[in-house]
Amino acid sequence: MADINFDHHPQFFTATILEWKHLLKEDTFKNVIIDSLQFLKNEGSIAVYGFVIMPNHIHLIWQIQDGSNRDNIQMRFLKFTAQQMKFKLMDTDNSRLSDYFVNAKDRQYQFWERNSLSIDLWTPNVFIQKLDYIHNNPLQDKWQLAKYPKDYKYSSAKFYETGVDEFGILTHHAG
Repeated sequence: MADINFDHHPQFFTATILEWKHLLKEDTFKNVIIDSLQFLKNEGSIAVYGFVIMPNHIHLIWQIQDGSNRDNIQMRFLKFTAQQMKFKLMDTDNSRLSDYFVNAKDRQYQFWERNSLSIDLWTPNVFIQKLDYIHNNPLQDKWQLAKYPKDYKYSSAKFYETGVDEFGILTHHAG
């Protein structure tokens, strides 16, 4: 793994759309995720080593950079993406917005399940295992989104096979 900072280990991060709804099936909503990752990368808060955006969840391998607070970065990412998804549904007068209405004290709408998963990746072997899992996720029988990992656009698999980063968000784990 690239030795990017000393404050935080790389993490395997998973966030799921509320009630496993397939909001991320549309590219418009996938691009909200990409835009947020680009922003956080460009401001120097994160390095992204791997990702996949599935119809109802995302997996990332990212590393919070020195001087940044892990919980704050995760909260900003989830809050910003939820807000942008809400705006996109409002702009299109989409009736699906009501699917995310919640009667909570702190919000009217909720897009992400409350307990996202964040696991520190302590060893290179576990890192590679999670990266392989991410890249093979679209091929699972349940999804069948691509025949080969590199063929699924919203994944880092193509980057690791060809070196092409179509989204400008990735850092190779080897440095």
